[in-house]
Amino acid sequence: MSCTVAISNSPVFSPSRVPVPASSSPSSPLRILRLQKTLPSSVIRASTDSTSPTVLKRKRPSRLDVPAFSMSFGNIPATPAAVADLVEAEGDGYSVCCKRGRKSAMEDRYSATVNLHTDSKQGVFGIFDGHGGAKAAEYAAENLNTNIMNELGNTTTDDEIKEAVKNGYLKTDSEFLNQQVRGGSCCVTALIRHGNLVLSNAGDCRAVVSRGGVAEALTSDHRPSRKDEKDRIEALGGYVDCCRGIWRIQGSLAVSRGIGDQCLKQWVTAEPETRILGLNPELEFLILASDGLWDKISNQEAVDIAQPLCSGITTQQSLSACRKLVDLSVSRGSVDDISVMIVQLGKFC
Repeated sequence: MSCTVAISNSPVFSPSRVPVPASSSPSSPLRILRLQKTLPSSVIRASTDSTSPTVLKRKRPSRLDVPAFSMSFGNIPATPAAVADLVEAEGDGYSVCCKRGRKSAMEDRYSATVNLHTDSKQGVFGIFDGHGGAKAAEYAAENLNTNIMNELGNTTTDDEIKEAVKNGYLKTDSEFLNQQVRGGSCCVTALIRHGNLVLSNAGDCRAVVSRGGVAEALTSDHRPSRKDEKDRIEALGGYVDCCRGIWRIQGSLAVSRGIGDQCLKQWVTAEPETRILGLNPELEFLILASDGLWDKISNQEAVDIAQPLCSGITTQQSLSACRKLVDLSVSRGSVDDISVMIVQLGKFC
């Protein structure tokens, strides 16, 4: 007896190892391999005695439809962080370390701009945790800081600053959605300007400051399990449920705010929460990190680990602290991408 097996030209298979019969058509999308099998004599006798000549006939398999996947970033330019498993950088007053988890590609991004308007006491920093791909995180890293600065203009009051930051987030979100690409990103940003520290977040990236060695969270994670977030989503006609211990919007997304997420945009807002405080010597350093760190390390523990390496101004010490925090999170079982940035606040006082 012979049976026919259809093998797709998909790269998942190895067509080069499969012999192609001479009778196969060159234009056929399938390669055909005929396997010979010796049948038991009882089956042969049954076939001979049967009145139907088609008892042992096998139907040809239907054509396999293998979808094509694009790895293009579209109009979003690729950066070294788009393909690297480990990204480290240090600049004037900050250090950052990003490490890929078990995803096929790094989805976290960061941004840092110092010497704003040629003023060494001003800077803007961000950590961006992508989901459903890296496109939203990459777009936010390249555009959010600029949009915030453009909105700030000559604002002076706290209310004006908060409104400008909100508009910067919403503009970035709108611009990304117009590109018609999938995915989303959580964001946390820190703006140092005119002696103030402006912290904003949308999602579960978090900012923690060391105040004389005591950790203080300056942002609150946006997750569907938060009562006010759950109430907001349900008021908009959505629902929140718990699946395997994780609360999700529409049974899908585990964060309730962020850039992108077009299919859930009715419930996932990009509007950030913002807090403003004055810089002073008691504020030693700031940690901005994705949930890959905070899911395994508490706020105070992170400060305790970083403080001995961040008591001075040298960026080499703070880079070592970033690495130590990332490695500890991995050793505790984190499988997520992990990004940690430390900003030496004393540099900007």
